[in-house]
Amino acid sequence: MSKLKNPVQMAVIGAAHGIKGELRVKTFTGDPLALADYGPLYGKDGRAFEIIDIRPAGNVVVVRFKGVNDRNAAEALTNVELFVDRSALPDDGDEDEFYHTDLMGLAVKDDAGATIGKIVSVQNFGGGDILDITLGSRKGVLIPFTQAAVPEVSIAGGFVRIDPVAAGLVDDEDGEPDGETAPDNDGFDAKRRPRGPKDAGGNR
Repeated sequence: MSKLKNPVQMAVIGAAHGIKGELRVKTFTGDPLALADYGPLYGKDGRAFEIIDIRPAGNVVVVRFKGVNDRNAAEALTNVELFVDRSALPDDGDEDEFYHTDLMGLAVKDDAGATIGKIVSVQNFGGGDILDITLGSRKGVLIPFTQAAVPEVSIAGGFVRIDPVAAGLVDDEDGEPDGETAPDNDGFDAKRRPRGPKDAGGNR
C-alpha cells in the first residue's frame, strides 16, 4: 500500500449487487454514507477506488465505484479491503472517543495493572462497541466497551485497563454478575453509556 503512510481501514467490499456493477460494502464509519466523504479509497495493492454513488441498504451500503460497470467487474472486487491515510481523518473528537484502529493491538491490563491480554478487534452488532480480546490462551473473549468495563484507555501508553467484574469476566462478591453491568435480554445493560462508532472509531 505504497500510497498510504498510515493506512486506516474504512470498509470491506462484499458481494456484487445487481448487474450494473454495484457492490454491497460494509463500512466502519459511524455514518455509513460518510464513506464517500473521504475522497479516494485505496486497496492494499495501491489501487484507488472512487465512489460515484452510495445508498443505504440495511446494515451495509450499496456503492458504485468509478470504472466498475458490470457484475463481472464487481465480483472481482469481493473481499477487497478499503483504506484511507490517517491524515485524512479528523482529530477533533471528544477526549473519550477513539478510532478502532487506535485500539487494536493495545495491551489489556487488569485493575491491578498486570497485562492479561491484547485487543484483537472492535466489533459492533448494534448495541454498542465490543472489544474482541485475547486473555492468555483464550481467544475471542468479548467485553463491552463502556466506561464501567474499560475505565482507562491510554493510546500513548499502549494499553487499556479493564474492570474484570464490570467487563463480565468474573462474578461479583455475591456470585452474581455486577448489578450495574448485568445484561438485559439483548446482552446489554440499558444503564451503560453506549460507545457507538464515530467515523472510523468508537466513543464511550
